[in-house]
Amino acid sequence: MDSITDGILKEFKERMRLGDDEDTNLRRILSTSNAALIKACGEYNIATDETFKELVFERSRYAYNDALEYFNTNFLSQINSLAIDKALEEIVLEGETDATI
Repeated sequence: MDSITDGILKEFKERMRLGDDEDTNLRRILSTSNAALIKACGEYNIATDETFKELVFERSRYAYNDALEYFNTNFLSQINSLAIDKALEEIVLEGETDATI
């Protein structure tokens, strides 16, 4: 299921000051960025996690401006933070599951 809703697309277009003529391209960029960051950071919901959404928007901005090769370097600490948070969350959840067995 594609998690890039019309609302997410509209919010990104407003942020980037873009019109309606690029919706298909922008949705593709947002979807690709969302998938790439889920792979790097873990499963996050762009609709409910503002920190993750901000990172997706930044990666999408870099992709839109043909500067994607600089994104990982410039946002490494944020990517690592989200990945660590997700790993810790999974450890806690795993511990809770083990405690109920």
